[in-house]
Formats: sequence, structure tokens, C-alpha cells
Amino acid sequence: MTVAGKETPRERYRAQLRAEVKERAWEQIAAAGAPGLSLNAIAKQMGMSGPALYRYFAGRDELITELIRDAYRSLADTVRAAAAPGADLAELGRALRTWALEDPQRYFLIYGTPVPGYHAPDDITEIASEIMQSLLEAAEPDAAEPDGAVVSVDAGTPVDAPLESHLAEHRQWAAGHPASPPALRRALLFWTRLHGILSLELAGHFTGMGIDPGELYENELRHLTR
Repeated sequence: MTVAGKETPRERYRAQLRAEVKERAWEQIAAAGAPGLSLNAIAKQMGMSGPALYRYFAGRDELITELIRDAYRSLADTVRAAAAPGADLAELGRALRTWALEDPQRYFLIYGTPVPGYHAPDDITEIASEIMQSLLEAAEPDAAEPDGAVVSVDAGTPVDAPLESHLAEHRQWAAGHPASPPALRRALLFWTRLHGILSLELAGHFTGMGIDPGELYENELRHLTR
């Protein structure tokens, strides 16, 4: 029986081996993408048999789940740390980009092409929801300020009104957060538009265009938080 706060040598060895497996997995993902992840290949690299390694990870899906859980946990903690009292969406946006640039493969594992045949467990969704909760908290004060909303010529109503009305009726993604419709709109546009730029940047699509992706990102932040 393990004493509280102390690990047995067997438990320490297990934790160390699982950590090494995950490191090898990230190397595989960087080389061939998540669909090419192979526990047998990792076992060979580590000088183990496949069956021996399966005592530490039941299969590929369990390993992918661990990697995705770690990635989401890291981003959720990063965003929460950036969401200090008084922090606005721009600061959260910069924290997101810094996190993504530090490890593009980690970013693409959770925001890139889904792994064929893989289905994440519910707790992954719960961690991802923590990120959106932080964004909604930061978006609410902004939403309370006049933002120069464009008024349509024909109807004389803000062009954002239809989207806000839609989001007010379809807010499951907000996971129960009591955000106002303007805050829902701001947080959602912040999330989708910044991820669009980040995905293009990390995939190298700005290479050769002669522009600074960082300045493009900052310009988008200025528009989103005006």
C-alpha cells in the first residue's frame, strides 16, 4: 500500500516509463503525424516487446488520449494564468499564439485534422470547456462597451444582431456560462478567427508571401478587441 505523498519504486518506474513513451510518441507525431503513431514502433525504440509496452498503455487510443489530455491541460492552464484580473481578450490571444508556436505538433493534435477512428472521452471536452470559460469571462467586459457595431443600410439594425440572436438560442458550447449574447459573439469570433490565422501560420502557408504573421495576428486582435 502506498503512503500518501510517497510513491513506491515500482510506481516511480511506471510513471517514468509512461513519460518516456509519450516523449517518443511526440517524436513520431512530428515525423509522420498522429495517424502514424505506433506503440510497437515505440516499444522497438525503447528495447521492449510490444506486449510489454501494452502493460503501460492499453493501446494507441489510450496513448493518444493521454497526449491530447496533456495538451488541453497545458493550454487551459496557460489561458487561465493569462486571464489575470483586468486581463482582456488581447492578452489571452497573445498567450494562445505563444503556446502554439512553442510546440506546433501539440497544437495540431488538438486543433488539426482529427485522428481517423479516434473518439476522445468526455473529460477531454471538459478540459477544453475551461479554455472557453476563460474567454467568455474576458469577453464580457468588452461586450459591455460600445464597439462601433456596423448598422445595415436597409434595416437600420446592427449586422451582428442575427448572430447574437442565434447564439442566444444555441449556447451549449458555452457549457452553462451566463455570458450575454454580445460576449458569446466576441468569444466565438475570437476563437475561430485567431485559430484560422494560427493554423495557416503553423502549416507554413505564409512562407514566401513576405508578410509577418505576427503583425497579421496583432491586427486581428485589434479588430476583435476594438
